[in-house]
Amino acid sequence: MSITLTDQDKTTLRTAAYGAVSLLAAAGPKPHKIATNGTVALTSATGPIGHVLAEKSGRIELGGKTVAELADHVLPALTAAMNLLREQAPAEADNFRSTVLVAIDAAGIHQTQPSPTMTEMTRKITAALEAA
Repeated sequence: MSITLTDQDKTTLRTAAYGAVSLLAAAGPKPHKIATNGTVALTSATGPIGHVLAEKSGRIELGGKTVAELADHVLPALTAAMNLLREQAPAEADNFRSTVLVAIDAAGIHQTQPSPTMTEMTRKITAALEAA
């Protein structure tokens, strides 16, 4: 499948995916472990989405000094990414959604019982993916 994405489209996808992992890390008790596990899952993605997420494009600007400011940036990016992909390549929208969900699942895998904070952040990420 061929999909043509602009540099801005790719930035939106990377911001959304890596931002989701960052939000979960900010909500969890072991942020470095959460970020590492989530990032490994994102870089393991396949298909066109996998290529976009694996590109070395410099630092992704997530912005914000608080979790609320980060969420204000990332949650709309998740919805925008899904809208973009649903318009251009519906199968890739499903791939992106499942990639992000696997990443947030992998990010919290080391915990036997996720904290209420991580559970709520996961709910918000999932809602943003489904808002499109």
